[in-house]
Amino acid sequence: MPPAANVSTPTLSPPAPRMKAYPLDEFGPPEVMQQREVERPAPGPGEVLVRVVATSVNPVDYKLRSGEADFGLEAPAVLGYDVSGIVEQTGEGVERFGEGDAVFYTPEIDAQGSYAEYHVAEAAIVARKPTGLSHEEAAALPLAGCTAWQALFDRAILQAGQTVLVHGTGGVGLLAVQLAHAAGAEVVAVSSPTLTRQTAERGASRVIDYQSEDPAEVMQQAGVRAEVVLDTVGGDTLFESAGVAAPGADLVTIVESAEVPAGPLMPLNASVHFTMMQRRGATMRSLARFAERGLLRPAVADVLPLADVAEAHRRLESGGVPGKLVLRV
Repeated sequence: MPPAANVSTPTLSPPAPRMKAYPLDEFGPPEVMQQREVERPAPGPGEVLVRVVATSVNPVDYKLRSGEADFGLEAPAVLGYDVSGIVEQTGEGVERFGEGDAVFYTPEIDAQGSYAEYHVAEAAIVARKPTGLSHEEAAALPLAGCTAWQALFDRAILQAGQTVLVHGTGGVGLLAVQLAHAAGAEVVAVSSPTLTRQTAERGASRVIDYQSEDPAEVMQQAGVRAEVVLDTVGGDTLFESAGVAAPGADLVTIVESAEVPAGPLMPLNASVHFTMMQRRGATMRSLARFAERGLLRPAVADVLPLADVAEAHRRLESGGVPGKLVLRV
């Protein structure tokens, strides 16, 4: 009998790790986000794999989900653009972070967001979580905080002693009030009635209720002009602020605004900045320093389990939420 053939047994690769996530396969109502298991990402060179402890919901989330905003995002996709969590693994070349480090950051707007158990990010956009803040509190800071910081300090170059007029005290506006106050500016904020108290508590010396007061009229009667105007509302806000802007003022908007006429602004030599937040580790580290010194406190309206992400979208989209809705993973 001839000897049996030497047959090699193929080596099977272990299955890729899985994780729970809430992807959407199409754009539409909150219910398009459904939990399922997907492949867990792995960090490449210069990246970190983070176990997400908490994330939060921002207006851009529901605008992307509904199809109102584009940003080039295509389904299937996982939304979510705030992270506070623990470094699980680092990619080649990462030296700033190690396994077990508590970190926070705002992910790039792409198909792999943070409504998931794990997230991979470039280490360059990540910073260590502020000591003294829980993961739920830290998850309320990154996207809104970076937007406020860059609008005030990178675009307007805010200086101590200047007067800042902040239109809107939602996520970005309320953090801007705190940052400007901490930087030594005089802060006037235009707010809704439900947010006036916490806006004053966080550093605004004058809070104008837009439902019962005209901001321009209030400032003109007080003889106050703003060297910096931050618009988080849109529409005609910048145009209407021209009458209370100081000579050489910087007017910054983070939202789509109506056409800004040059007439009222040219005699002031004012500058208008249309700004889109950039993901930078340096900005995140600045926010962490302010938070650790007690100068920046996120307003968390509620903490929900990630399983309630659709409900969180419904609540934020309906308006009137006095702070950030955080999702515990």
